[in-house]
Amino acid sequence: MTWETLRDEYRAYLIVEKGASANTVEAYTHDIDGYLAFLDERGVSSPDEVTHDLVVSYETSLREQGFASTSIERHVSSIKGFSRFLVAEGFAQVDATSTVPLPKKMRTLPHVLSIEQVASVLDQPFAETPAGLRDHAILEVLYGCGLRVSELCGLERSNLFLDEGVVRVFGKGSKERLSPIGGTALEVLSTYLDEGRPNLVRPLAHPEAAEAVYLNVRGGRITRQAVHRIVADYGARVGIEGLHPHTLRHSFATHMLAGGADLRALQEMLGHSDISTTQIYTHVDRTHVRAEYLAAHPRAHGH
Repeated sequence: MTWETLRDEYRAYLIVEKGASANTVEAYTHDIDGYLAFLDERGVSSPDEVTHDLVVSYETSLREQGFASTSIERHVSSIKGFSRFLVAEGFAQVDATSTVPLPKKMRTLPHVLSIEQVASVLDQPFAETPAGLRDHAILEVLYGCGLRVSELCGLERSNLFLDEGVVRVFGKGSKERLSPIGGTALEVLSTYLDEGRPNLVRPLAHPEAAEAVYLNVRGGRITRQAVHRIVADYGARVGIEGLHPHTLRHSFATHMLAGGADLRALQEMLGHSDISTTQIYTHVDRTHVRAEYLAAHPRAHGH
């Protein structure tokens, strides 16, 4: 079998048996394509020709190309998954990656906004147009519920239970969770649904988006790229350059912990499968506490 055929077999396995999301499959395939190109350049045409040293050489080449440690870790993880599959399915005798450790990555703390900065973004004037109401509802729900961009874009009207104050969200790997929604986020979303969305929906032109919560001006489902542009634009209007949707999610998590939220409850709200992922926000919160101390305590800086 050719490398391309084996890669396609793995794609099918990820989709059918693992139930991986389209984004995950795309990321894995991209990583594996780079690896296979590397092997092809060295005349390696079958899985059993792959050696431990070759895999390490590929990892080294990624580092020399300037890939970040997090990207290298993901590439190696993708390759390991592919290699395990080849052995399990009988396409290879030995998994050459089994003795290659995942590279250590620097654990960087996520960037978060202060409560005042979030307020400046969310409380700025929004146009009383369908698009303006939609943009306001996008920002409020990203921060108010701590959603990922893909989760926000995938929302359907049937996922909203606003009378009960919850939204059904489909996260990574199509895992379902209920996210609480209330306060300003609930009010702004309700206004958009009542006054903005009816003027955007185009069921004849875009029947596939007829039930989507967030629509573009042509009536199609809004894309992740569009949400990125919207968030960056409204951030820039109040002097926050390069504002990213994930920053609003990080800020939601940090502010929830600072307000006394339980870590397990926050894990559930964020849709983290492992609580260690959620625990990073406890470190962020501690840095905020220290910053507040240094700024406010009269004797924090000595004489």
